[in-house]
Amino acid sequence: MMQISDSYNQKNSLFNAMNRFIGAVNNMDQTVMLPSLLRDVPLDEEEEVKTISPIRTASNGSATYFQDGDMYNYYVLLKSIRNDIEWGVLQADDRRKEKMGVTALDISRIESDDDDLEKQFHYHLTGLHTVLSKLTRKANTLTNRYNQEIGIRGCGL
Repeated sequence: MMQISDSYNQKNSLFNAMNRFIGAVNNMDQTVMLPSLLRDVPLDEEEEVKTISPIRTASNGSATYFQDGDMYNYYVLLKSIRNDIEWGVLQADDRRKEKMGVTALDISRIESDDDDLEKQFHYHLTGLHTVLSKLTRKANTLTNRYNQEIGIRGCGL
């Protein structure tokens, strides 16, 4: 009984969620030979291309804009997030803080306000796990849609 419980908990660990996401993005990256074919193609077949909106901040501090649902932009976003997970985001964060004028003293003041670190950790861990699961599904969907667009049927997860 203990082994089943342990394997279930390991399956839902953050480490495994990150590995599933990285694996899905690697599979997507290996499958998509011509990323330019993804331009202006909605990720969901029935979904129309929506309005242009800022989706995330680039490492240089500027907002990255793209059309919601465009497969090419999801492709770029997913690869960027994978790189952030694999290589870290500290350097980009440090550059952004320097531009904003945030000092080490400001950061220590913010960090000293932490009341319940365990509660905050579990809150962010749950959120990160949820986001990684959604991103993994997006990467798998993009891979399958790319295969459909180029005419390969039945290939995918």
